[in-house]
Amino acid sequence: MKYLDGKVALVAGATRGAGRGIAVELGAAGATVYVTGRTTRAQRSEYNRPETIEETAELVNRAGGCGIAVQVDHLDPVQVQALIARIENEQGRLDILVNDIWGGENLIQWQVPVWEHSLDQGFRMLRLAIDTHIITSHFALPLLIRNKNGLVVEITDGTAEYNNQNYRLSMFYDLAKSSVIRMARSLAHELAPYYCTAVAVTPGWMRSEIMLEHFGVKEENWRDATEKEPHFIISETPRYIGRAIAALAGDPEVARWNGDSVSSGQLAQVYGFYDLDGSQPDCWRYIEEVQDAGKPANASGYR
Repeated sequence: MKYLDGKVALVAGATRGAGRGIAVELGAAGATVYVTGRTTRAQRSEYNRPETIEETAELVNRAGGCGIAVQVDHLDPVQVQALIARIENEQGRLDILVNDIWGGENLIQWQVPVWEHSLDQGFRMLRLAIDTHIITSHFALPLLIRNKNGLVVEITDGTAEYNNQNYRLSMFYDLAKSSVIRMARSLAHELAPYYCTAVAVTPGWMRSEIMLEHFGVKEENWRDATEKEPHFIISETPRYIGRAIAALAGDPEVARWNGDSVSSGQLAQVYGFYDLDGSQPDCWRYIEEVQDAGKPANASGYR
């Protein structure tokens, strides 16, 4: 099953959450995975959380891949340029770029209009969500396009279809997540002449380290969180979107997705992968048809 053997991936923003899940699953498929972030065992980012890029690299190794941790602030062009130079020197190629950099959870002011929202926090959110992705693509893509069938994945929150119809928490958050989707569309246009593909992918309601901590549960007893939030019943592990990205990376016809915006649940239906518990949560369809429709929480038919 090492269908990504010989492939080189960069998961930018792999300290925790979706980035960690993606890195592990790419490693499980045999890839060499560079995992970047700001938090190491020696230094924490503004998040001040315990997860580190070294831990992610070790998980990649245990899954069967080769994990390489590199501390990078993706807002710093000098650091990103040095990262890509290192990948080129050590591997001579880059096949998969996953732009998962975010880090804005602590900046979100929910349902606060722009005239009341902190400008500093709002603009910081946009820089973390947009500038980081652009800077990383600017330096990484010249290496990626040297070979055909390169893949760029922009990780966001929500599909284009859903976000176009719904207000997402605040103007700043809405702009951040919708901009990433549009970024994939633009990259798709620019990459097509080089036979490379760009796609925007969103997880569903993900049981990240931060989310589990928020509900006071662990992965083993996550269903206890449904006592506080019944709709959490549709949630998924970070490994689910990891399997989605690994499936895309291993698809010889991945160009069919070029410029599209899709979810982990949608890709599971196409590629036939499952979450760690053997289910196939289809979160965004559930959110629209059950949660937003005001129906009682019931995941039957959605996982």
